Amino acid sequence: MIPPSASPLALIAALGLSGTAVGAPALPARIAQAIHSQGFPIGAVSIVVQDPRSGETLLSLNPAEPRSPASTIKLLTTFAALSQLGPTYHWTTRAWTSAPIVAGRLAGDLIIEGGGDPFMSAERWWRFAQELRDRGLRQIDGDIVLDRSLYATQDSDPDEFDGRAFRTYNVLPDALLVNLQAAEFHARADAGRAELVVEPAPANLRVDNALSVAQGRCEGGAAALSFTTFVDDADRIGVTGRVAAGCPGYARRVIMHAPEFAFGTFVTYWRELGGEFHGQLRLETRPAGARALADYPSLTLAEILPLVNKHSSNAMARMLLLTMAGERYGPPATVANGERALQAWLESQGLRFPELLLDNGLGLSRITRISAQSMARLLDVAWQSRYWPEIAASVPLGGQDGTLRHRFVDLGPEARIRMKTGHLEGVGAIAGWVSARSGRPLSVVVLINHAGAQYGGGEAVIDTVVRWALER
Repeated sequence: MIPPSASPLALIAALGLSGTAVGAPALPARIAQAIHSQGFPIGAVSIVVQDPRSGETLLSLNPAEPRSPASTIKLLTTFAALSQLGPTYHWTTRAWTSAPIVAGRLAGDLIIEGGGDPFMSAERWWRFAQELRDRGLRQIDGDIVLDRSLYATQDSDPDEFDGRAFRTYNVLPDALLVNLQAAEFHARADAGRAELVVEPAPANLRVDNALSVAQGRCEGGAAALSFTTFVDDADRIGVTGRVAAGCPGYARRVIMHAPEFAFGTFVTYWRELGGEFHGQLRLETRPAGARALADYPSLTLAEILPLVNKHSSNAMARMLLLTMAGERYGPPATVANGERALQAWLESQGLRFPELLLDNGLGLSRITRISAQSMARLLDVAWQSRYWPEIAASVPLGGQDGTLRHRFVDLGPEARIRMKTGHLEGVGAIAGWVSARSGRPLSVVVLINHAGAQYGGGEAVIDTVVRWALER
């Protein structure tokens, strides 16, 4: 065992550093010390720091070892999407009718065709309903038909990864995914009663409110809410908990299924806007002969990318992969075709990553693998790309926003750190770019695969590497 008091030179010699690439500079003593002090084997850590302009490698440790990158793989998915689709690409949600509209009345069905919009927020879904009202539609006599055929039916289970299907990071993609299928639950005590408000509130959601009022002052923060879901009745949810005056309860969670959530929230907004509807939900493809009513464009890809990378949105990353699949191979888009599209793009860029196992393109996976040298090569290509400003603006800024808002704060905004983080059980990772003190741009990749790497120990090693790179 290496004693903690060992000198840096003795430590480096004892570790052996057999994973350092031939011809690469020796591992700096302080980085070796950080790895050792956090209890990680040297073989569990991969590091590459290189200059994207010259290709010079400043630091390399286990560069070719395939590792789980966690969410840093989103850099591959998002940059490939940006390169193939362009920054002004947008998705379109379309409304059709099965009959003419006469004096504001539709004597037929309203068909809503999902376009795969990755960011159909509750506010934008309300605006879509308002758009239809602005077109003169007031009353829908038939049903609301949702056409989700742009994507193939998802055969994954949102509970599969970690048993938390109610968390937004596990949401599955859908051609008509509204508000990431999530609702906020606000509970409070008022006049001796426990009230519960759901926002957005799908018209078809049934809530069993079993909250009780706690007496006395609020202690220990907001009241915890507990939820019960029903396998055979996804439109129903039970809520329990104790709420005291001045001690509100809050939770945000995924509810229902995607089409039922989209339908229910649309009906709520439609009625709030003064529209009339008494029909049902039908899931079908758009019928031949349907009449176009309205097109509702999404935000552009350049506007959506920061939502994917800064906040590490898994559902949006999944939808980017499916979009690439649909654009290259046609609908219905599948994950397999998304992987094919991404591999074809890599080949078109002259990038060969033989170790790459992509899975779903977002990093929420036990099987995704990439090496640090492949990731660094991708970063170099992105830096040299005409879309460098867009991809750089999409990743977190050290000490300022996204998943890095609380890291590197002491360095101030002048430390230009643009990096994507990644965490899974047993995985700590970061990949992106820094501007060194000399003004030199550097691509930096750190992938740690070892028990506990997702916690502070992994971050300590990663931060040591990033700070070392800044000083070059």
